[in-house]
Amino acid sequence: MRGLTIIVTRPQGLRAALELAAANAALGGPARIFTQGEAVVALAQPMLDRHDEDYRAAGLPILGELCEEALALGVGIIACQSGLALMGITADRLDARVEYGGPVSVLAALGEDRLVTI
Repeated sequence: MRGLTIIVTRPQGLRAALELAAANAALGGPARIFTQGEAVVALAQPMLDRHDEDYRAAGLPILGELCEEALALGVGIIACQSGLALMGITADRLDARVEYGGPVSVLAALGEDRLVTI
C-alpha cells in the first residue's frame, strides 16, 4: 500500500489527520502527519480538544487517545519548526515521539506517498 502524508494547516484538522493516518497504517501503509504553522498548538501536551467530551460520550477516543493509537500504529508526527517558534511552543511541551521539520524536508521525503492537506 502507498504511503500517506497529511499536512495539517489548522489545529482543528488534527483529529481528521490522525484518523486518516491511523487507518492507512492499520491497512499496512506508512503514514505521517506534518503540522504546519499554527496547527502545532494541537500537539501541545496535555493534548486537549474542545470536543473531547462529545467524542467520549459517543464512545470514541478523545484527541490524546487518538494520537496515542496513531503513534502505536507507527504514524509519524512532524511539528513545523517555524510554527513552534511562531506559537511559542518549546520541545518540552510535545510528546518525545514528535519529530521536527519543515515543508522542504517533508516534500523532499514524499516519494510515492499520497499527499493530503487538511
